[in-house]
Amino acid sequence: MASGKEWISVSDLMSVLMMVFLFIAILFMLQVQSEQQEVEQQHQAMAAVATSYDVARNGLHRELNTAFGDKLARWNAEILADGTMRFNHPQALFNVGSSELNDDFRQTLDDFFPRYVAVLSSEEWRDEISEIRIEGHTSSDWSGSLPDNEEDKYIRNAKLSQERAFAVLEYVYQLPAEQQRRMWLRQVLRATGASYAEPVLAEGEEDATRSRRVEFHAMPRADEKIYDILRQL
Repeated sequence: MASGKEWISVSDLMSVLMMVFLFIAILFMLQVQSEQQEVEQQHQAMAAVATSYDVARNGLHRELNTAFGDKLARWNAEILADGTMRFNHPQALFNVGSSELNDDFRQTLDDFFPRYVAVLSSEEWRDEISEIRIEGHTSSDWSGSLPDNEEDKYIRNAKLSQERAFAVLEYVYQLPAEQQRRMWLRQVLRATGASYAEPVLAEGEEDATRSRRVEFHAMPRADEKIYDILRQL
């Protein structure tokens, strides 16, 4: 009889263990299912944000072309696919090695910037723009530097590009504007120098002339949402 009771106890124990393993398996399956649903929701959110970003970018590109299409040739400017306003022809922007705006560029900014701000601060775009970034860019050249002294050239060009971007910001911020728009500009207007980190290429080689430029980037809030989702992932 004792032997029979022992076998019954072992059988009961095995049943309990099987129930425990089954419970663990169910919990694991539920957790995997929950994680899959969460990943799917994140993917759907990213797709929605990406769609929103694409729609906003295309819409802004169209609106800027409508506002400035007839001025681009005169300004020697172009509108990139992402809505970036790029001003070329370095001799009309600054003197060589200088951050002082040339008269031609001042006149261009007088005409361009108030209308640019009017577009971006409109009811349609105001809440969609997180930052207006003025970027100064140079070529990899530097008059007076040794050809093999890359560190010196980079630092000097970084300083020059930053000074040029700030000079543009300082000038456009002081242009006449409604107080409400000026308050908004204080929240979104930034200046940064990129040195020659982002050259314009022609057939795989740096186009030194076109690399010396000033760009206005309207940064959409969709960027922030994408970064938030990526951090969660």
